[in-house]
Amino acid sequence: MTTVSQTAGQPASRNARTGFFRLLEGWVNGIITHFAHREAVKTLSELDDRALRDIGVERSQIETAVRGLIDPTFGRTM
Repeated sequence: MTTVSQTAGQPASRNARTGFFRLLEGWVNGIITHFAHREAVKTLSELDDRALRDIGVERSQIETAVRGLIDPTFGRTM
């Protein structure tokens, strides 16, 4: 018994366009994420040390915290 893929009957140009748009979507999402992280770092950097301590982040950990690499229960990098 032979199985035929669903994409076997589609023209190659359609697959190439789909791949291009997936690549473009990933690129755009990366740029949006980058700017969101920059804004979060800026906002946290404007807080005083006491406010940062209240949320469990030291000033030197702001970048790491924004990237999600700090375990909030221990305050350590993962």
